[in-house]
Amino acid sequence: MGVRVAIVAESFLPSVNGVSHSVLRVLEHLREAGHEALVIAPSSGGQVPSSYAGFPVVAAPSGTFPGYPDLPFGVTTSLRMETVLADFRPDVLHAAAPISMGHKAITVAHRMGIPTVAIYQTEYASFATRYWIGPAQSFIWRRVRHSHSLATMTLAPSSYTRQELINRGIPRVGLWGRGVDSVRFSPAHRDEAWRREVAPGGERIIGFVGRLAPEKQVEDLRVLADLPGTRMVVIGDGPRRAELEQQLPQALFLGQLTGDALPRAMASLDVLVHPGELETFCQTIQEALASGVPAVAPARGGPIDLIDPSHTGWLYPAGDLATMRSQVQDLVGDDRKRHAFGRAAREAVRHRSWSAVCADLVGHYRTAVDAHRLQGVV
Repeated sequence: MGVRVAIVAESFLPSVNGVSHSVLRVLEHLREAGHEALVIAPSSGGQVPSSYAGFPVVAAPSGTFPGYPDLPFGVTTSLRMETVLADFRPDVLHAAAPISMGHKAITVAHRMGIPTVAIYQTEYASFATRYWIGPAQSFIWRRVRHSHSLATMTLAPSSYTRQELINRGIPRVGLWGRGVDSVRFSPAHRDEAWRREVAPGGERIIGFVGRLAPEKQVEDLRVLADLPGTRMVVIGDGPRRAELEQQLPQALFLGQLTGDALPRAMASLDVLVHPGELETFCQTIQEALASGVPAVAPARGGPIDLIDPSHTGWLYPAGDLATMRSQVQDLVGDDRKRHAFGRAAREAVRHRSWSAVCADLVGHYRTAVDAHRLQGVV
């Protein structure tokens, strides 16, 4: 029996980030599995599509986070949200990274007796500190607690994040990870011509892939600048690009890559380093592992679940850049070990398809609906 799902996405196309990426994969699965969906998303200056995967997209006014105009979030009235939900009559509401419009959606759905699944995906409170608005942290955590406490179920993307939410007093927290396209991201896309162009001296290529924003801590890569026989490549764009180009003059900045260019570049790296300490999951690491590329990251947040130390990469204590440097040096300096790590990395994630992960999500939807009925709320 099909499920009718209203997805309220705090971020959506044309923005490309972890929130929008996972929502797109969920919509594709819902269409393939014969479910019904409606999306409510920020208008992003009128650029949001009117539909996706055959499902209608209702555009809402949008705002942007201070210091990060490329990351819009939705704003709307309770009356408008109630009208849209009443017209669609969903079995369940999926709130993707609720903070503004998602918070309002959960509040309205609670009042209307609609079960809700809140997907915790972004450390908004910690972002506030990175963007020089630290005093907003306590307000943001109050908002997060209120939204997720009202939700029928909250799903965290990693065990670390789940425990953090529980410690913050949020009830009914489960786990829902992310899938990876192991056909698109595969060692088969390794391109020796690309490698010769990037590292003409045959250097080992150290890569970063992601948004060039404060929370990614790309500047930490400076401790790798003088590793002999290496070439650093930075893939991505964002508000800190110009500043980072000055801080990392030895690095090659390739900008944001899309289409076939991204998996080709990913598979052609020797090591991926992702120094951000605020990752609730970190899809980039999973894509690197699927590409047969070992990863190095802080032992905080999502990377803890993704990287198996001494098998698929290394985890270093958050902030310990000397250890990060030694771990990267260990991999670039030992071809046999690096290749063994790469093979293990591929094997560890290649079965984590989006189809399987999204099927699990539909199971969570059904559990939320059943729980809501048992509570006698409907």
